[in-house]
Amino acid sequence: MSGRRVFFSFHYENDIWRASNVRKVGVIDATARAGFSDASLWEEAKNKGDQEIRRLIGEGLAGTSVTVVLIGSETASRPWVAYEIQESIKRGNGLLGIRIHRIKNSDGKRSLRGSTPKALRKGRYPVYDWNRSQCGRWIEQAAIKSGKPCLAHQQENCWQCKLWWW
Repeated sequence: MSGRRVFFSFHYENDIWRASNVRKVGVIDATARAGFSDASLWEEAKNKGDQEIRRLIGEGLAGTSVTVVLIGSETASRPWVAYEIQESIKRGNGLLGIRIHRIKNSDGKRSLRGSTPKALRKGRYPVYDWNRSQCGRWIEQAAIKSGKPCLAHQQENCWQCKLWWW
C-alpha cells in the first residue's frame, strides 16, 4: 500500500525547513507548492509572475487527494496559501491544518503560534497541533471525509474506516 498523495501548503520562505520535516513522516506521498524540494523553481516562478505561480500550483495539486495546510507564524496572511486552499476545495481534496510552530527550524528555533487561515476557521476542516504519530491518520480521515476511497480497503464511504474516527 502506497501512501496518500498529499499537497502541502505553507509559507515557503518561513517554513520550508519545517515542511520538509513533516514530509519525511513516511506515510504519505508528499508534494507541495511547485518546487517543494527546489527553491530555485519557486524563485523562478515568482519572477515570471502570478500566472506562472498559478500554473505550478495547479501542477502540484494534480493527482493529490488531500491538502495539508502547515500553519506557521505567518501562514494565515499569505495570499498563495489562500489560493491553494481555494483551489483544493474546488478540486474536492480533503483539507486539514497542522500547526507547525513547535517544530524547530534549521537554526534549532521554534516560532510563535500563528493564526489559522480564514478558510480553515469556519469549523468545517480540522486543525491540529503537529504530532508525528497522528499525521497519517489525520490525512486519511480528511480523505475519507471528502469522499475519497480509503487506502486500507479501497472503498468509498468505507464503514470500517469511519468507525475509528467518527
